[in-house]
Amino acid sequence: MRHRYSILFFPLHVIVDFISLNTAFVGAFWLKFQEIDGVARAPYASFWLLFNVVWLIEILLFRPYTFPRQLFKADHLLKKMLVLTAIHIAVISMYWVAIRGYYYSREHMLISYTLFLGLGAIFRLGGLVFLREYRSRGYNNRRYVIAGYGKLAASISSFYEAHPEMGFRFRGYFDEPTTENKGELTGSYADLSDYIQKESIDCVYCCLTYMSNEQLKAIVDHAEVGNYQVKLLVDFRGFLARGASVEYHDFLPVLNLSPDLLAELRISVLKRSFDILFSLTALGLGMPVFLLLAAITRLTSKGPTFYAQERIGKGGRPFKIYKFRSMYVNAEKSGPVLSGGLLDNRITPWGRFMRQTRLDEIPQFYNVLIGDMSVVGPRPERQFFIDQIVQIAPEYRSLLEVKPGITSIGQIKYGYAASVEEMVQRLRYDLLYPKRRSFVFDMWIIAQTLRVMAQGRGK
Repeated sequence: MRHRYSILFFPLHVIVDFISLNTAFVGAFWLKFQEIDGVARAPYASFWLLFNVVWLIEILLFRPYTFPRQLFKADHLLKKMLVLTAIHIAVISMYWVAIRGYYYSREHMLISYTLFLGLGAIFRLGGLVFLREYRSRGYNNRRYVIAGYGKLAASISSFYEAHPEMGFRFRGYFDEPTTENKGELTGSYADLSDYIQKESIDCVYCCLTYMSNEQLKAIVDHAEVGNYQVKLLVDFRGFLARGASVEYHDFLPVLNLSPDLLAELRISVLKRSFDILFSLTALGLGMPVFLLLAAITRLTSKGPTFYAQERIGKGGRPFKIYKFRSMYVNAEKSGPVLSGGLLDNRITPWGRFMRQTRLDEIPQFYNVLIGDMSVVGPRPERQFFIDQIVQIAPEYRSLLEVKPGITSIGQIKYGYAASVEEMVQRLRYDLLYPKRRSFVFDMWIIAQTLRVMAQGRGK
């Protein structure tokens, strides 16, 4: 895609944010302690470095500076900055608690983040005003043509004429000539390919109402070679296509086929990478606790340390889930039975504590590493109970489209289920996950799980 100077936006945003972050950190140090030299000495030197490393990781994970032009607005820019800053604060706070770094000034942190948000907002709003003025003067523009002539086609050109700050420049209509449209067309479909190359066209809007499938297919097939975007204009609302993103120009929905075809793949790759990294970190740093829990489980009741049970994973594929044993041996000798809660006499006293704190789930990080599960996702169930659930709530099958997880919304809000009816109630929470799946949402669920574990409120 021809980005001209737009390719500079990402590194420029990165540089500006790092300047803002470091200026805020050093400025807050001066405001708090009335001197500068100490910021480069222990213990603040390592704290300063951590501020930068955490922000860099966020940039690499979230790529927060990529906006389509229609969404390059103040509210989107400021909202994204607030979300990233909130995550940054959460990570720094967890580090602070983990190392017991009470020698760091809380007032310094508060001033740092206040200054950073202020500087970041000023740079973003200032850049937005500058860029809109720059584009309205004809610079950093995108050239577009419209395939298919009619009232719908005129609507999109009118939209961009009314919003010159978006930087879209109209270069003509293309359609099969008729007596009605002949004076309005730049050329026919046969002329379109050569015109795109000659005029360096960035985007082709296709009005589905006025063109055939063969004409659309020819434009889409040539998009990669011609190095242009294809966007569909439709004359009804609510039209959605798998792998397409919707951009609303006032009342007009525009389907963008070019940039988001691999969005689902990117989410899956990012989620899998996070699962592996998080599991390795949890098992590595938590190994002493892991071994202690294993020893106590073995010593407090007869039987194996671990418990393996068949569950149903993504796509209906069965797998073995691993947990620290929290029940007495042969607790299900008469057949599959759901837990009756913490008062269930099949649960050992130590198992009751592990269930309250969710510590019995730790071995499932091994399931995550081998790909059977994810850190966050709907809790997997046994086929015996799935058959009963789908009779009451057939929508449960949609949860089998995503990988099951160690923790979920239902696990946080509801906990362990003691009956099929309670499993259906918990299902109502988990059904929200596939629709809202994102890295930020996963981080929120993990944070809520840690809170439940710390408070010992696991049901």
